[in-house]
Amino acid sequence: MGRLLAIAAALACVPAQAKACALALLFALDVSASVDAEEYRQQREGLAAALLSPAVREAVLAQDGGVALAAYEWSGRYQQDIALPWTMVASEAALFSVAETLAKGPRSYAEFPTAIGYALGFGAVMFRDAPVCQRRVIDISGDGVGNEGFPPAAAYREFEFQDVVVNGLVIGGDDLELLRYYEENIPHGPNAFIEVAIDFADYENAMRRKLLRELYGPQVADGQ
Repeated sequence: MGRLLAIAAALACVPAQAKACALALLFALDVSASVDAEEYRQQREGLAAALLSPAVREAVLAQDGGVALAAYEWSGRYQQDIALPWTMVASEAALFSVAETLAKGPRSYAEFPTAIGYALGFGAVMFRDAPVCQRRVIDISGDGVGNEGFPPAAAYREFEFQDVVVNGLVIGGDDLELLRYYEENIPHGPNAFIEVAIDFADYENAMRRKLLRELYGPQVADGQ
């Protein structure tokens, strides 16, 4: 009995394995030449405001194990820059800190084309350093079709996307060619989807809807 008690005491001292976070969410922000300074500001501040909206804030903090967030800007083939390294968010303070970083960060590039395949590949590589989470999602925004480098299909084929869902946010909802491009080329993985912003001024609203769907699942109504 004494030996069993000793073993039980030893096991009690072993820390429990850390629980995997609920979601690793990676934001990919378009900074190609078609995005002017005001549109860039609306994109960065709109993302921050969407994260801090009451409904999204509640959804983030309700995730069991927390949420890991990261962001990068993308444009040409070799123009990708990390705007927010992987950051665990399990408190309101952490979420406010992330939002502040995203709202105020300097623009990395402004004069390059739209290499969306390269952007997706960069995102897949970033997941190598991501925390262990139950779900992994790339949330890619853009206002133009790919016009440089390899297409999204090649990225999905050549990079590690087996457990990564990719959702798209089209900026320019009245551009049917752009919308069709995103619908046909961007969604990847189970329940992947496309959200639409009418323009950059509508980015915050579209991002809020998108975040709620990514956090709660496809059953969330657009009006939430």
